[in-house]
Amino acid sequence: MKELVGELVTLCMMAFALGMDAFSIGLGMGFFRLRVKQMFHIGFTIGLFHVLMPMLGMFVGRLLSEQFGAIATYVGGGLLLILGLQMIVTSLKRESDPLISPVGIGLVFFALSVSLDSFSVGLSLGIYGARTLLTILLFGFFSMVLTWLGLLLGSRFQRWLGIYGELLGGSILLVFGLKLMIPFG
Repeated sequence: MKELVGELVTLCMMAFALGMDAFSIGLGMGFFRLRVKQMFHIGFTIGLFHVLMPMLGMFVGRLLSEQFGAIATYVGGGLLLILGLQMIVTSLKRESDPLISPVGIGLVFFALSVSLDSFSVGLSLGIYGARTLLTILLFGFFSMVLTWLGLLLGSRFQRWLGIYGELLGGSILLVFGLKLMIPFG
């Protein structure tokens, strides 16, 4: 029993840490003018990807080496860089619609970019034989809730910041993408 509680606490801490990535992305995406229904779909989709990607990672992790995790991190960072730059350019050119927005395929890109790090974690956990169902459910729950929190806070800041809010949101995504691509300490 003590071993199960220890594993649960460890997995919750990992899920929270991965969810903070989703929170950061949600904060940046919250600068888009979104309705509550859209925020719900975004959080749910990111939560779903945080279930699917680590599950896939855990299965692949049982078959492949850990080196693939670095590639997933770089791909995620690259996607965030592109999305952040696109958001910054869009905020400076108000006359055009964004190339990618957090709906439809744009939402899939957002969810994929933020969940790639959970794929990497899933690879490692797959190698160590963590409890698959418990792990993926915790990852999905924490990322979904923290995404909603980030979206709500981002939308509040967007109202205060006006047109500069989208610029700030793009900057957040850009910095986060750089953080993934360039490991700091």
